[in-house]
Amino acid sequence: MSNYKLYSASLLSGFLLISIFPGFNLEIFAWVSLVPLFIATRKTSPLASLKLGFIAGFVFYIGVIYWVVIAMTKYGGMPFIVSLTVLILLSGYLAIYVSLFTFLLSYFSNQQRYILAPFLWVALELIRAHFLTGFPWASLGYSQFKTLPVIQIADVTGVYGVSFIIVMVNAAIALFIESITPLHPPLNKGGSGGVRQFATRYMLATAILLISFSIYGFWRINLFNSELKTQNSKLKVALIQGNIEQDMKWDERYQNEVFDAHVNLTMQASLDKPDLIVWPESATPFYFQADRNFRSKMIELAQRGGSFILFGTPGYEITDGKNVPYNRAYLLSPHGDVAGKYDKIHLVPFGEYVPLRKILFFIDKMVVGIGDFQSGEEYTIFKTQNSRPTFAGVPKTQNSFGVLICFEVIFPDLVRRFVKNGAEFLVNITNDGWYGKTAASPQHIAMVAFRAVENRVPVVRAANTGISGIIEPTGNIKKETDIFVRTHISGEIKTGSTVKTFYTQYGDVFAYLCVAVTLLLFFLSKGLTLKYKFI
Repeated sequence: MSNYKLYSASLLSGFLLISIFPGFNLEIFAWVSLVPLFIATRKTSPLASLKLGFIAGFVFYIGVIYWVVIAMTKYGGMPFIVSLTVLILLSGYLAIYVSLFTFLLSYFSNQQRYILAPFLWVALELIRAHFLTGFPWASLGYSQFKTLPVIQIADVTGVYGVSFIIVMVNAAIALFIESITPLHPPLNKGGSGGVRQFATRYMLATAILLISFSIYGFWRINLFNSELKTQNSKLKVALIQGNIEQDMKWDERYQNEVFDAHVNLTMQASLDKPDLIVWPESATPFYFQADRNFRSKMIELAQRGGSFILFGTPGYEITDGKNVPYNRAYLLSPHGDVAGKYDKIHLVPFGEYVPLRKILFFIDKMVVGIGDFQSGEEYTIFKTQNSRPTFAGVPKTQNSFGVLICFEVIFPDLVRRFVKNGAEFLVNITNDGWYGKTAASPQHIAMVAFRAVENRVPVVRAANTGISGIIEPTGNIKKETDIFVRTHISGEIKTGSTVKTFYTQYGDVFAYLCVAVTLLLFFLSKGLTLKYKFI
């Protein structure tokens, strides 16, 4: 293939990868998005494969996380050129993982590379999820959040299992195309017959795996629907979406207005007599523990409404005579008592703290409103009660839940620990107003849906500007709001399940198994015998 065709194929994969995520919602293209890249890199040298992979990855990520510029420029106060530079650097860093994928595959024989591909992709996604605090945004599996039968396997494999099958299908299609065209030499000494034989076996294995995933998925969905009819314990929740502009949120001139907006929505929601009312992240424009005026108003609100109220607020602890700030959530009981608090564990680098502060001392002077929060350490489990009789006539069923603040919810291993510790459902409070009217909010809630599937618990989400929603244990988004509207929604969720999924109990075993298989295949390839010279 000419260089023009190679680069065109790489660009095509990049654009197809953009299209499969929320914003375009063409998730069907996920199953062919890597085919052009597979074909383009089949005969190229390691260096050429590295370049082609980087091009595809760079186009992909810059098209998916473009909202970084909006967040940093409009709401962070940074110059456009600086924000654009950050986007380019971040996209370049993420593109390295795609380039490593094609680079490492180029050292294997054609049969081996197709066997290795899904394992290697998952291994690289796992590394990306943990390296440098981790940024698992836009993992390939998230594109299928609406394809419910396929994603049910996540309660065993996590999102990585869905990424695995997507890559395997792409590899099978690429292999099929190569087996019926004269563009490339045979895959092995068996000539074209050998090519077709291997392609047939690979496609058959892929089809069996995909069908097995789907059968399992339909079974899990049907099981949930049948349990829904018989399970007694339900909890009614109300989600408050204040839709507060970022520049108003911490301006003292608007303090009363911001608070009153949430109070009014809460009183409207209270008419449905919810058991739990959820406000978004940092919904209170004051320190709840220190502001006597607004603290008394919050307590009075809980007592008037007769519901538990969970809300986000800044908090602090005094350590060595200094105030140490936390991004915190409090739970108030219907009696106005503080029923618990949670301090955010996984902070946003450059948003809530500055990593390597001694080296990057200038950063907090560039970005307006950057925080310097301390990480929490406890996986807090809150307790609430169903104030209404259940269908079995048993009053006041106690329910346990965990809280994830903002982008903590994109880290599956962190989330599962709350459920493992006893949470029967999860609450995600967030402020996605930073992203404006971009694809970031739907991308964010797509990942939340996977947390519900992985742990087989419902998830409720209150976002300042949306998307707020109620998500079933199947990943189905049962109710959701539009973005940038002031509103509230209510609904019931199932609670009381004590069954822990494989993923909840053991975490990313599947992903680490993929890492082990990847390393094993490297060792089996005769000590990394180079197939091509590095040119």
